Amino acid sequence: MYNANRPARSDLPSTGQLLKSTGIAAAVASVLLVTIVMPSEYGVDPTRVGSIFGLTEMGRIKVQLAAEAEADAAADAAAGSGLSAAPPLDVATPAAGATAPAASPSPTAPAVQPAPTAEVRTDETVLTLAPDQGAEIKLVMVEGAKARFTWTSSGGKINFDTHADRPGLSYHAYGKGSAQQQSGELTAAFTGAHGWFWRNRTGAPVTITLQTQGAYTEIKRVV
Repeated sequence: MYNANRPARSDLPSTGQLLKSTGIAAAVASVLLVTIVMPSEYGVDPTRVGSIFGLTEMGRIKVQLAAEAEADAAADAAAGSGLSAAPPLDVATPAAGATAPAASPSPTAPAVQPAPTAEVRTDETVLTLAPDQGAEIKLVMVEGAKARFTWTSSGGKINFDTHADRPGLSYHAYGKGSAQQQSGELTAAFTGAHGWFWRNRTGAPVTITLQTQGAYTEIKRVV
């Protein structure tokens, strides 16, 4: 009874069959690694199959965001974030900068002069980026100054990094990600250059339109 259900030796797979099955499994795993895993995780696509299904772009975005996250961890995080949501700009009717009235002079004390403030200005900047090209626009602002902004991309989502720098501090993060448009208000955490870096990870040229309005003294392209 104990040996009644024992399989015959002829029913067992041979060594050759086992080796063949192992080889087929290894080949399938290698194909999946090259065509799916490498493009979707690392942006590496030697067979170009990943590009057909959009996996290569997804992998490149993952690699880019991972590198930027490492830069964030190494950056100086002492200053607080100064990026907040705001309604879209009304470029046709920019808000005028309000100035506090000067104190009336008295016979015993000199008149109190208001502190100088940056003039409110409005600008529109248009950039065209080829595939994989990057660009950076900065506003020169004093600490506490505010600037409202709206930017849009004509060709779908692009990577962006909103940050600032000054002498002695090369990077201060406000926010980053991938989007087709963004609106908000930028509050300068310190006196320096504050703005945006974009990179086009699509397969076609895109046009970025940036509208800014606020208390900054200069707008410049640095990349």
